Amino acid sequence: MTEAATATAPARHRDYAEYGLCGFLALTGIVVLLDAARLSNNTTGVDPVGPKPVPLLVGGALIVLAVALAVAVARGSRGEAEAGEDIDPHSRADYKTVLLLIGVFIANILLIDLLGWVISGGLLFYGSAIVLGSRHFVRDLVIAAALSLGTFYGFAIGLGVALPAGILQGIL
Repeated sequence: MTEAATATAPARHRDYAEYGLCGFLALTGIVVLLDAARLSNNTTGVDPVGPKPVPLLVGGALIVLAVALAVAVARGSRGEAEAGEDIDPHSRADYKTVLLLIGVFIANILLIDLLGWVISGGLLFYGSAIVLGSRHFVRDLVIAAALSLGTFYGFAIGLGVALPAGILQGIL
């Protein structure tokens, strides 16, 4: 190449962070495969496949994706730079909101056994909406009640997991 062509050619920059991601994917795939190999493949009439095939598939897919990404990076493919979010990076953190959200979560933890999921979950959803700035108090209360009842029955009926009913025991 001539000196003029060399000056205009873009510099080849190796970004080893992308190789780090490849290594992380491969390591995660190996851990999943090793963990899946320790599973017993007990099959039943209800579950003829057993628990082993899905983690084997996921672990294998992670390793294949890690190799494919490493090959793409070696060939010069680069990830797009993030455009960023619509925020001001120089603004201060809103610690009041964060602390209030932590308070709502702690209240949920303390009240779930006493009041039950439907009430404590409703307070969690409603409190979170209010702390995050919503001012539609009645609408938020209705949505919180629907979410807490929906998750209560979704867990009970859909998953067979009983959430605490608390003071509503016998009513729900």
